[in-house]
Amino acid sequence: MSPMTQQVPSSTTGTPRATAPEAGLPVIDLSLAAGGPADRARLHDELRAAATEVGFFQLTGHGVTAAETAALTDAMHAFFALPEADRLSVSNLNSPHFRGYTRTGDERTGGSQDWRDQLDIGAELPPHVPAPGEPPYWWLEGPNQWPEALPELRTAALHWIDRLSGVAERLLHELLASIGARPDFYDYAFAGHPHLRLKLVRYPGTAPDGAGQGVGAHKDYGFITLLLQDQVAGLQVERDGGSPRPEGGEGSFLEVPPMEGAFVVNLGELLEVATDGYLKATNHRVVSPPGARERFSVPFFYNPRLDAHIEPLDFPLAHHAPGATQDPGNPLFADFGRNELKGYLRAHPEVTRRHHAGLL
Repeated sequence: MSPMTQQVPSSTTGTPRATAPEAGLPVIDLSLAAGGPADRARLHDELRAAATEVGFFQLTGHGVTAAETAALTDAMHAFFALPEADRLSVSNLNSPHFRGYTRTGDERTGGSQDWRDQLDIGAELPPHVPAPGEPPYWWLEGPNQWPEALPELRTAALHWIDRLSGVAERLLHELLASIGARPDFYDYAFAGHPHLRLKLVRYPGTAPDGAGQGVGAHKDYGFITLLLQDQVAGLQVERDGGSPRPEGGEGSFLEVPPMEGAFVVNLGELLEVATDGYLKATNHRVVSPPGARERFSVPFFYNPRLDAHIEPLDFPLAHHAPGATQDPGNPLFADFGRNELKGYLRAHPEVTRRHHAGLL
């Protein structure tokens, strides 16, 4: 039985918790963290099952209000409704920090064109131009670009970063506790200026050549991603990503149906590597909506400082870890910034050629 079709008994009720394809992803209520011992035990059992078997789940009880969500999504829709000239005025081609607008088709995943456009935003910081001897990943720290016609976008986006970083921090603490680790084990990696990022993404429909790659199959590099998606389907999770498959092939993918008021959560590769595969990072992709139908989403990436060296996690069940997935074409480093810079150099070849040709 594959990890996506198992039923996991709840420690508090003994009732199987369905994670079959027709039931969608596990649904986890973060508000249980504020409950009594039985609630916390249930939360930890469900978190541990989802994080070790699937690597994806829907998160409710996070405390983010409908009004906060509407402020962000209204500003996002207004941005993509701007004339193209206004969007291109904040093009990421202007930014050595990979911030700003990416035109449809200009990003790559696995070397193939993604049929989406997006606005990349991060924590608002002064530019950090690497001094001689400093790692080049410091190029990723710097200011955002904001369209002059939409001052509300800056307000909503920076509020979203602050709000979701608090949710992700609580979630990470509970996740670590669920496997018997010290909840604050990785607080050192987020002290100072963690590398918090979000993308405002539009999938404008099927590409003119009929290709359906909204974004290609991939895993996220960091710790935790919280995704806000609209009611248009397209997100898919690899069902048997850990099983052997033909060289160059993929496992089967399951749809992730939209769930009002919930974030889709997935774990990044650093957590998988830090736990030697006990926590699971899972391949996922977005299939373009059919025809000219649009799909909007907002992924938020809860990542440590660029210079954080990620130590292996100390937890009681480490001897049960199956080993992290190895990809010779995509080696992972213990220093987070090296992974993040590698990803941006590959995904945005035009920005790389313009600003960082020496890093190729």
